Amino acid sequence: MSPEQAYQPDRSLKGKLRRRLVRLAHRRPLARGPVAPMVSFTFDDAPLTAVETGARLLEARGARGVFYVSAGLAGTEGPMGRFAQPADYARLAQAGHEIACHTYSHLDCGQASGAAAADDAARNRAALVDWGAGPVSHFAYPYGDVAAGPKSALAARYGVLRALHHGVIEAGTDLNQAPAVGVEGPDGEAIAEHWLSKARARKAWLILYTHDVRPDPSPWGCTPEALARLIDRTQMSGMEIVTVTEGAQRLGVSSGPHAQNA
Repeated sequence: MSPEQAYQPDRSLKGKLRRRLVRLAHRRPLARGPVAPMVSFTFDDAPLTAVETGARLLEARGARGVFYVSAGLAGTEGPMGRFAQPADYARLAQAGHEIACHTYSHLDCGQASGAAAADDAARNRAALVDWGAGPVSHFAYPYGDVAAGPKSALAARYGVLRALHHGVIEAGTDLNQAPAVGVEGPDGEAIAEHWLSKARARKAWLILYTHDVRPDPSPWGCTPEALARLIDRTQMSGMEIVTVTEGAQRLGVSSGPHAQNA
């Protein structure tokens, strides 16, 4: 069974309070915002359709994406379709796309200890490097959730740690729990358009994410047509498409062990 099928979020009062309070803990505010708006197109779990169709749509327009990979899912089947193989991720990296880190087993960082999250992420990072898909500098919390222990434990290991709450990255944004906007579900494209307008007006950095890219997407994915329209509208508006590493570098954010906001 895939993590998506088995996952049950903590809907208790304690879980809701934890999600609210962790936003205030272990923060690393961005010192300075972008001078011009930027957009990153990212693919969580990196199923095969994202690796093939998503990457192809970006490459055809001279852009590159970011693929947050859980190495333990490679080659398996899930509700988003089949996940890609190690050679697929190595090919992406060679083509200029960025391979970034989830946890190896798609571990929920909202319900794990700091030590367990750090160990699972380190295992994942090592596997990706062994596959020839490194370097691996940035992280996204599986399911978008995190507790204080994992947030603290992972903060020193990655440059930008991405969650799933809506928002843009600008001066003051917490790099240890950065916002993103999903292109998923029937309203995904319209919601993404709304946030593209916000990022453009505020000269901010917007990270978009989806999962599978296919004509009949899962509830977490989008169609190729929707993704293509968003890429085209981004470029026509004059907003630059960057990988997370490129965006971080422009903002003086280092990555790797003891990552700091310069």
